[in-house]
Amino acid sequence: MALDVRDGRAERLEDRDVVISVDRLWKVYDPGEQEAREALARGEALEDTSAALRDVSLDVRRGELLVVMGLSGSGKSTLVRCLNGLVAPTAGKARVLDVELPDDGAAGLRRLRPRVGMIFQSFGLLPHRTVLSNVAFGLELRKLSARERDERAAQTLELVGLSGREDSYPEELSGGQQQRVGLARALTLDPDILLMDEPFSALDALIREDLRREILELQERLHKTIVLITHDLADAVALADRIAVVHDGRLLQVGTPAEICFAPAHELIERFVQHVDRLSVVRVEQAVDSQTTDRPVVRVPASAPLGEAVRMLGESDVPALLAVDTDGHGVGVVTASSVMRAMSAPLGAKSTEEPT
Repeated sequence: MALDVRDGRAERLEDRDVVISVDRLWKVYDPGEQEAREALARGEALEDTSAALRDVSLDVRRGELLVVMGLSGSGKSTLVRCLNGLVAPTAGKARVLDVELPDDGAAGLRRLRPRVGMIFQSFGLLPHRTVLSNVAFGLELRKLSARERDERAAQTLELVGLSGREDSYPEELSGGQQQRVGLARALTLDPDILLMDEPFSALDALIREDLRREILELQERLHKTIVLITHDLADAVALADRIAVVHDGRLLQVGTPAEICFAPAHELIERFVQHVDRLSVVRVEQAVDSQTTDRPVVRVPASAPLGEAVRMLGESDVPALLAVDTDGHGVGVVTASSVMRAMSAPLGAKSTEEPT
């Protein structure tokens, strides 16, 4: 049995619409941007220039959670800011939904902004407003009635687990709770796309682990298109359908967490992943033992890390788990034996043989 380094979640996205398409994007900040723009227009190389982005091309499909990972200064935040028009590229284009950036100009940005939510590292909450008022702020700008915006904000707060804190102020909340308010504020506007720039970097390890889990649970329910920026491999592995690794403004590799961790295409990525834990990378669906789904009563998401199945097998004291897809349909059985096979399997194409 060989371990398929592809990920079933990412494969299922292949036939969905591309909602973000980045085509040969360059960004050079002043001074020197105009000279760089003219040189690129003449087809000249810019190997010696200090570019934040260098010829980046990338597609994101509807419902995909793409994590852009890189070290500080790699260009990852510049990339996400090009996607919502906060930064204009020096050359190249980005199509986000039906808007061409920068060609569609201010009119295009006005169409795009209501459909793209942005969550920043610094939370960005208004200290003089309550939690409910912070979450409803975008709806207020859209001139919805007070009753409608408060109802929608309250519903979203319940979605992120903050019911009962509507009348609190930001200073009364923990860092994780403040980040949930920021997430609720973006979700209340019901955007097609969520852009998240280092949303966990100000949180301690336990809080960020809880928030990662909650984002995955929300994604299972809402199926948003998410582009999340991080420098942390654990964030990327836990959350991503695919990971895009950038360094020095260049896109080094795009792939599933398993592809990035077990088939790195660059020496820098090898250094990133040299101590990775297979239990956090391999998915439950890659440890399915059988297509018989009538025995187990304890369910585990097929897209969850294999470590989740190990935990549930230990805590529930059952011989097998039923792996289920996002619709709750059984896709197979996971046992301790199938987990061990997935942990020790060589990398390669997916096996078509039934385990013995």
